[in-house]
Amino acid sequence: MVSGGAGATVVVLIALASSHGVEYLFAAVALAGVLQLLVGIFKLGKFVRLIPQPVMYGFLNGLAVIIFMAQVAQFKISGDGADAWMQGPALYIMAGLTLLTIAIVALFPKITKALPASLVAILVVFGIVYFFNIDTKKVLDIASVSGSLPSFHIPDVPFGWDTFWDTLKIIFPYSLVMAGVGLIETLLTLNMVDEITRTRGQSNREAAAQGIANIANGFFGGMGGCAMVAQTLVNVGSGARARLSAIIGAMTILLIILVGGPVIEQIPMAALVGVMMVVAIGTFEWVSFKVINKMPKHDIFVLILVAVVTVVLHNLALAVLIGVIVSSLVFAWESAKRIRARKHIDENGVKHYEIYGPLFFGSTTTFIEKFDVENDPDEVVIDFKESKVVDMSAIDALNKITARYQNEGKTLHLRYLSPDCLKLLTNAESVIEVNIIEDPTYRVMLNK
Repeated sequence: MVSGGAGATVVVLIALASSHGVEYLFAAVALAGVLQLLVGIFKLGKFVRLIPQPVMYGFLNGLAVIIFMAQVAQFKISGDGADAWMQGPALYIMAGLTLLTIAIVALFPKITKALPASLVAILVVFGIVYFFNIDTKKVLDIASVSGSLPSFHIPDVPFGWDTFWDTLKIIFPYSLVMAGVGLIETLLTLNMVDEITRTRGQSNREAAAQGIANIANGFFGGMGGCAMVAQTLVNVGSGARARLSAIIGAMTILLIILVGGPVIEQIPMAALVGVMMVVAIGTFEWVSFKVINKMPKHDIFVLILVAVVTVVLHNLALAVLIGVIVSSLVFAWESAKRIRARKHIDENGVKHYEIYGPLFFGSTTTFIEKFDVENDPDEVVIDFKESKVVDMSAIDALNKITARYQNEGKTLHLRYLSPDCLKLLTNAESVIEVNIIEDPTYRVMLNK
């Protein structure tokens, strides 16, 4: 995985820097690092497993479109305060060199995999442009990559005994959002690499590492960051399979910034555009088209929604968060429809309700509607052997149905409930019958 300054985290801090100054930005980055470190220490990174597959498909497809469109934008030239599309020879040269780069990246691995195809393509196109003195768009036309080493710098913000809480109130909301956005994008990248390499990454270690990196970054005048999907895809696509690849990448970038800037600035943009177009094509989950007709409609909706939000807002973390929320609501709705009750009266005239499906906040209304309190006999048994009481809303529903039977002067027995739930059923203490021996002891309300 490759980490660095990411747009998703920088966007969060723009408002803070513009309203309070860049020093507050540095402090917020360091605090965000502390929050990420705590996530790793308390092993909360495992919650990334809750991201559904349709969300991952939508995330990667949207990201692929963003990467591809960013490369298409390189076929524009700036002038007179506006960007215009290339025309004539400039367009033909740029397009030809881009296609040559794509061809090399696609075909070179069939010859040998000893060298990264993307590196070979960049060198070949660079050599053609240099030796034939071809006039085309270069990195220098976009930005300068030369620089120097940063120095240690303590953020210049009020942190005395009297001002600590005031400063914390300003930076904490931004730090919290940045930490969340950074972790979401980082752990998504981790999942993506796991799928590509068929390995199992350590989400908590990654969260702690990102936190330490951002803490250090905040004290060296940096804007923070997280794992970068596109750069990671280039790294993995070039054959990288170990952490050493990211270290070499970081050291190479440092070397380029310090001494190699003038050379890198002469690389044709067509070479980089071609490489990133191949990355975009490889990022797109084409398999999603093959399985889309087999997916439930709500999963298709989530996939498309995440992809559209990713492309429109360019905010990967927000897109994933929206996808997870929608998927969770859909799951809750579908689970709520599954609760049902099988009814029968035994030889003693006792009516039995055998409940099937989970009892939780989404299914409580349907659960209560299953009972005919007025017409039921004097003794009723509700059997939860094939059900599970999940949350406080379910406990409240049981209290309500118990109270109804009590008001009618009827006896209600609740069987196969966990002891934890029984403690909360204060309205039914005198009438509850529990078979502890056969009780599956679900432990749904343990306080750990």
